[in-house]
Amino acid sequence: MDVVVLIGRVMFVILFLSSALGHFTQTKAMAGYAQAKGVPMPEMAVRVSGALMLLGSISILLGIWADLGALLLLVMIVPTMIMMHSFWKETDPEATQSETIQFNKDLALAGALVMLFGFFAHTEELGLTITGPLF
Repeated sequence: MDVVVLIGRVMFVILFLSSALGHFTQTKAMAGYAQAKGVPMPEMAVRVSGALMLLGSISILLGIWADLGALLLLVMIVPTMIMMHSFWKETDPEATQSETIQFNKDLALAGALVMLFGFFAHTEELGLTITGPLF
């Protein structure tokens, strides 16, 4: 079972690691998009969200205080979900549909992160991790 959990952790963090890479290599473009969505201090927000994704992903991937890693990703994804995918503000039906899908995807990821936090913080047998939980 340890290997199965490790495979799941690897698969889960690929999304966040690739997004973090984009946040650091395409900061200006992402900041422009964030600014268009009304995000305050968009360039800083892009960098901070990229850092949270990178740190949280590495934590979960390597099993170094993975419960903290799940919380870092949760802290990043909830504001992103609300500020970047505010489907209720859209007037165009296609934009509304697209933002609704992205909002729901982020909501599902947030739910998975809450479960991962619970798993890492309260499961005795974590298997193939470097450290135990922080919390």
